[in-house]
Amino acid sequence: MAIFKYEGMDANGKKVLGQIDALTEKEVRKVLRSQSIRVKKIIAPGLLEFDFGAWLVAKGFGTSVAPKELASFTKQLSVMISAGVPILQSLEILYRSEKNIALKTAIKQIATDVGEGKTISESMATLQPFSKLYCNLVKAGEAGGILDQILKKLAIHMEKAEKTKAQIKSAMMYPSIVVSVGTLVIWGMMVFVVPQFTGMLKETGQELPWITKFVIDTSNFLGTYTPIMIPGAIIGLVLFLNYIKTPVGKVMWDNFSMRMPLFGKIIIKGNLSGFSNTLSTLLSAGVSLIDALDICIETLDNTVIANDISEVKKKVIEGKTITEPLSKIEYFPELVTQMIRVGEQTGQIDQMLARVAEVFEDEVDQLIGSMTKMIEPIIIVVLGGIIAAILVAMYLPMFMSAGA
Repeated sequence: MAIFKYEGMDANGKKVLGQIDALTEKEVRKVLRSQSIRVKKIIAPGLLEFDFGAWLVAKGFGTSVAPKELASFTKQLSVMISAGVPILQSLEILYRSEKNIALKTAIKQIATDVGEGKTISESMATLQPFSKLYCNLVKAGEAGGILDQILKKLAIHMEKAEKTKAQIKSAMMYPSIVVSVGTLVIWGMMVFVVPQFTGMLKETGQELPWITKFVIDTSNFLGTYTPIMIPGAIIGLVLFLNYIKTPVGKVMWDNFSMRMPLFGKIIIKGNLSGFSNTLSTLLSAGVSLIDALDICIETLDNTVIANDISEVKKKVIEGKTITEPLSKIEYFPELVTQMIRVGEQTGQIDQMLARVAEVFEDEVDQLIGSMTKMIEPIIIVVLGGIIAAILVAMYLPMFMSAGA
């Protein structure tokens, strides 16, 4: 934002001077028109006064809003509304305290729109940080007069979703780092250490064991082709990452990831936890089941699971209960299906789905703990075994010649 100074005439023909905190001169004129002030002169801010970050956001190049920041904003807005603070005043307070430029700009736009007569949900629907799930829940809260309660539920939902995502990323990050470091160490040994032994072994003139020949050949290959392999690997990685962003590539990658021996179950349970939690939050806010399923499909990261939930939605539209199509999904646990069926029969499906989400969250925690305990010794044994094999291959000819 930046300070624009202006000079104009009010409705009574009196000269007025002032300043407005805005992004552009066009916005200044719009504000002044709403105040019945006829503009005569607008002085733009100097270079040092101009907020470059806010300008970038206005042009679409600004920083994004992290889910954690959005959850914090949601929680704070809920607290202020429940305390009886008027919505415009609440937004003004949050605007002044917000550090993220993109979210700060969004809050200002919401306040402007609400001041012009729009609802909060209508304003949020046009702004990037707010998802369809977020806007629908806010709309339901406004319609039911329970916006503070809905915002509180939404903040809790976002925190749970981020916790599950963070757990899955953490579970996949640790072995990736260990394998990367181990691979780098092995590469260093093959490229820099093994060649030191090769010259000494050639001087002995003895027949080398097959394992030594294999290690030396591999070392020579890496030493010769590493300058080509590194850029090739980078190009291959970029192409792969771009491919899995395409519709076909995303489906193939999601199918593969769900079938991975250790990570597959974590990915499935994590996505099902998010689905159950989102559906529970929407239904408890009064959103219809069809609309709730539609929003859930958009929020799911895994396209395979999203496509399966799309089939569930079609069956529900045809008049079937949600448990019937869910029971036909092979990775959806039978116990969970029965829990949802009980929720349908008792009219408390939202509460039952919340419990289902908790079950999935507990299972994700257990799977991550078990996987970490299992994969750590496996990685250490494999990497240690490779390093040991290299050392044995280098020292074995020496031992053989000494024994002879």
